[in-house]
Amino acid sequence: MLTPSERQYCISRIKSVPERLRSAITDLNDDQLNTPYRDGGWTVRQVVHHLADSHLNAHTRTRLALTEDNPTIKPYDQDAWALLADYALPLESSLAIIDGLHFRWGILWESLPEIAYLRTLYHPDNGAMTLDDLLRSYADHGDNHIKQIVDLRQCKGW
Repeated sequence: MLTPSERQYCISRIKSVPERLRSAITDLNDDQLNTPYRDGGWTVRQVVHHLADSHLNAHTRTRLALTEDNPTIKPYDQDAWALLADYALPLESSLAIIDGLHFRWGILWESLPEIAYLRTLYHPDNGAMTLDDLLRSYADHGDNHIKQIVDLRQCKGW
């Protein structure tokens, strides 16, 4: 279980994803956006689209856990999603999703009473989880993907 200050820290990280992500991709051209962050990894473009999809799923999972008793959530094949045609699109549509989603998600997290963070959901691959677990996981998720982009920029001298 997270402490209230740990929870607030995670919420602040989730709320700051749009600004930090936009900063990480500022002034990247198409060639740079189409560069994988590591050998065999996704491109920067795919990472941004993935963040929109993943966090949209996580927002839905949060809402399910708040409105249903221990819902079982549906996993998805994120690598297969990254190969779909819309992952080649310009980033603005996913950035718009991330902007609106993180604004709403942040307000939702902040509105919850402490007891709500103990609500549970079941992930077929990961087992039982609480909303505290989900909050921490997606705060880390956003940070990790933004760091991949920032590290790539530093490595390439962009």
